Amino acid sequence: MQPTKANPAPLDRNALLLAFAWLVAVVATLGSLYYSQVRHFIPCEMCWYQRIFMYPNAIILGIALWRSDYAARWYALPLSIIGAGYSIKHLLEQAGILSSACSGPISCSSEYIPQFPIPLQALIAFVLITVALLLIRPAKR
Repeated sequence: MQPTKANPAPLDRNALLLAFAWLVAVVATLGSLYYSQVRHFIPCEMCWYQRIFMYPNAIILGIALWRSDYAARWYALPLSIIGAGYSIKHLLEQAGILSSACSGPISCSSEYIPQFPIPLQALIAFVLITVALLLIRPAKR
């Protein structure tokens, strides 16, 4: 059955999942830039590591979405999984469970937003990206 105005083509599940993962990465990237450039929160060392794993995902997933390249998930998945690991470590440092190994002007145990810690925000973003990418199904050959 051909798509018509009355009967549009169904939305591609993989495209929606990839778009969602890209949107999460873009919002997380813009959010971190807002915190540092507008609110003037100085990122600690662990925040920088989390940014290192989030920022490329915004670019990789955007290009993958534009090209409908669902195999690109294999490039983005390691970034989001490793980034989630850093977020968990950062949260444990803020909670005092792990000792902070940060060196720099800002301690990794300091919290700018105690009600909703920034590493928790990053962890949620990394988990959402990871789950979305894991739900993408490869095309049948």
